[in-house]
Amino acid sequence: MLPSVAVVGATGAVGEIMRQVLDEHSFPFRGIKFLASERSAGKTIIFKGKSYTVEPIRPDAFAGVDIVLSSTPAGVSRESSPMAAKAGAIVVDNSSAWRMDPDVPLVVPEVNADALRHIPKGIVANPNCSTIQMVVALKPLHDLAKIKRVVVATYQASSGKGAKGMLELDAQVSAIGRNQPVPAVQAHAAQLAGNVLPHDWKAGEEGYTEEEWKMVRETRKIMGDDSILVSATTVRVPVRVGHSEAVNIEFHKPISVEQAREALRRAPGVIVLDDLSKGEVPLPLAATGRDEVFVGRIRRDATVPHGLNIWVVADNLRKGAATNAVQIAGVLVERGWLPRR
Repeated sequence: MLPSVAVVGATGAVGEIMRQVLDEHSFPFRGIKFLASERSAGKTIIFKGKSYTVEPIRPDAFAGVDIVLSSTPAGVSRESSPMAAKAGAIVVDNSSAWRMDPDVPLVVPEVNADALRHIPKGIVANPNCSTIQMVVALKPLHDLAKIKRVVVATYQASSGKGAKGMLELDAQVSAIGRNQPVPAVQAHAAQLAGNVLPHDWKAGEEGYTEEEWKMVRETRKIMGDDSILVSATTVRVPVRVGHSEAVNIEFHKPISVEQAREALRRAPGVIVLDDLSKGEVPLPLAATGRDEVFVGRIRRDATVPHGLNIWVVADNLRKGAATNAVQIAGVLVERGWLPRR
């Protein structure tokens, strides 16, 4: 039987993309509903030509629902996701609330889909956007030569802060273009237009931001290898959509540029753009609206015995959030791993 689906946080930036992805991927369902906060409840959403009224998040809203695609703040998720799971649904949660819970699988389907066989709490965590695109690129290389260490610097779009981040960047760019005062900063840590922000996340331990620690811990959990060393520096840049990453990788075994390029070409969900002389390199503008992870600038790092540098780009709202969640739901349906009611 086809599943009944609920989209939670349906009126937010990721919720809107979630609806687009469900439509574009022709996700199979027998029924669908859209939930949001009390503030957004009552609004109307058009999906596949049909009008739906947004319902408030409450226990009875999950009755008979098989799959919940949730994109809410972590505080909301800590209440709503167990509520949905208790009603019998499998929740694919896009917040940071459940990612490091040992009883919650943290899944990127191209990397560790088999983790979906066992979902003790009825919750599956969608990883951080910057982690998702990196591990999609790392997995085929890890299979080839076993990764020892990763050093990554990110160039993350304003949409990582949601719609409010994009609106703030747009307003700042517009003001600068008209030679007017830049509006007061609200979404980001400082003015983003004409700037880069290495401190646009909450501070964590040892001088790192929470975002940097997410990349460290989530990478190890998804890859299933705690021996992988990860050092991350995350930076916000004045781009609306599309995260970019400069990734330096040290391996245990020899690996050539040609071997890496071929492994990445064969990898699911990856598009290789790697001809610098022709200008064929991954760019966030070109990745916007796409579900794939783009990899290029593949070159040897001669400072270590077995090292490579790569450049990784993806749409952070799609593969970094909505698409990955829908792909997880798709695996559950295709492999028959949804609980029997």
